[in-house]
Amino acid sequence: MTNQVKVSVIIPVYNVEQYLPKCLASVVQQSLKDIEIICVNDGSEDNSLNILNEYALKDSRIKIITQAHTTRGAGSAGNKGLDVSNGEYISFIDSDDYIENNFLQKMYKTGKNITLMSHLQT
Repeated sequence: MTNQVKVSVIIPVYNVEQYLPKCLASVVQQSLKDIEIICVNDGSEDNSLNILNEYALKDSRIKIITQAHTTRGAGSAGNKGLDVSNGEYISFIDSDDYIENNFLQKMYKTGKNITLMSHLQT
């Protein structure tokens, strides 16, 4: 069986309600559609979890994991996302950032080209 998820996008989330909608919109609108979006809520105390839930209702590619806030921060949340990821490639996006519409497509194509080149050299 071929893995249909080309890229797992992992977004650690902690108290970023001001930035999260723009971040999520930029990921959902990617030109590469074969992605999963793993949002790890690290015990947010603001409206971040509600925003995640709203987006997850609109897009089935979004998975939400909630954990108690840890002092290890984004690293701990990122590792939790890795544990459930299914993608051929992984991308970490900070929840207060956003990406261009073709970012994941370019990343995936570059990764495939590098893999192909390394196979041709062996």
